[in-house]
Amino acid sequence: MAQLEQSEPRAKRPFWGLYFSLPVLSWALYDFANTIFSSNIITIFFPFYLQETIGGNEQLNQIASTFISYANAAASLLLVLFSPLFGVLIDRTGKKKRYIIPFTIVCVACTILMGLAASADTPQRFAGLPVSLVFVILLFVAAKFFYHSSLIFYDTMLADLGTKEEVPLLSGFGVAVGYIGTLAGLSIYPFIGDESFHRAFIPTAFLFLIFSLPLMLTGRETRLRPSAERQSFLSGYREIFSTFKEVKAHRVIFLFMIVYFFLNDAIATAIAMMAVYAKAIVGFSSGQFILLYLVSTIASIVGSFLFGYITKAIGAKKAVTLVGLVLLAALLAGTFAVNEAMFWAAGSLFGVSLGAVWVTSRTFIIEHTPEEKRGQFFGLFAFSGKVSAMVGPFLYGTITLILADYGNIASRTALGSLMILVLAGLIVHRRIRI
Repeated sequence: MAQLEQSEPRAKRPFWGLYFSLPVLSWALYDFANTIFSSNIITIFFPFYLQETIGGNEQLNQIASTFISYANAAASLLLVLFSPLFGVLIDRTGKKKRYIIPFTIVCVACTILMGLAASADTPQRFAGLPVSLVFVILLFVAAKFFYHSSLIFYDTMLADLGTKEEVPLLSGFGVAVGYIGTLAGLSIYPFIGDESFHRAFIPTAFLFLIFSLPLMLTGRETRLRPSAERQSFLSGYREIFSTFKEVKAHRVIFLFMIVYFFLNDAIATAIAMMAVYAKAIVGFSSGQFILLYLVSTIASIVGSFLFGYITKAIGAKKAVTLVGLVLLAALLAGTFAVNEAMFWAAGSLFGVSLGAVWVTSRTFIIEHTPEEKRGQFFGLFAFSGKVSAMVGPFLYGTITLILADYGNIASRTALGSLMILVLAGLIVHRRIRI
């Protein structure tokens, strides 16, 4: 295993020196960039495109929901296979930017190709679907895989940017800047309107690339002395298994991995499905949902900043409990929403929990993992998160497929199932003793 070089303790930095140093700004701008992709492609315009192409009535809307769910589950399956190995790469080499750059470029390329494929007017069909639609779905799976892969390396960079006391504040700052990126991404909506949603794909790709450049050019990395022992990339699985054997020595972090599994399961599924749910079930127009998403984003910005300070004040464990309760309230309001006002409340609460969960969980991981295995544990948490991000959408899509004949009841049942996951996570979280 490569060894960390000893560094001098950092002096306490003032507000401006903490948030607006070049390494922190370039790191936060990557959150700005990748959130443009996440919000525009994963949450809004890809689901809108599928609903526009496949949907049309209550039953077909459920089929569109199933396609969206299964596409997200497929991307997560790939992440399940590779994310543990990425964490081992970080621990062995200390390099993050080296991998963030190519993963970002491939994601951008796939997103551009999504736009080109969706624009193609081809008569050919595959399995009863237009070939162009099949290509768009496959490219989406690839783009999401490379996007989430880059985040494993990006998240691990946080520990290099500040002291243990500064990490919660920097985490909150990064998430807040990221959600400001949502506002920038949605600036393309006036040029698209309420049809031809695929036209958002290519502009989104270029925005992602442009705002990633600061990190690519200036990102700061921890320097490691290279390991004398050369091992194959796949040998990383042995290190993963050996880490699982140490479960008693790291009981706190393994229990939290289970908590993260359940909470992320609910969040990842809700993110992927909220656009179609708002339009098909609650009756929002595309424009109304965009406005709701803007309000939810502002709530995420406030929540991430606020929970940075809450986490510092009460500790990451209590802060995670609070986030879970807010998420539970959001899902409850969304499942039983009978009017637009209830869904507005649900969207705002979900925004707060979405911004806060990354702040609290990243801080918890850094506080309770050994420094020499931090990259490996981040890889394991990405593994846990991606298993859940596969299970949740698959569960949601299966429910909507089985109950498609019941129309909107199918989607309400699928969303309500996520509350069970959150409750399970909170129950496990209570068993953590620090």
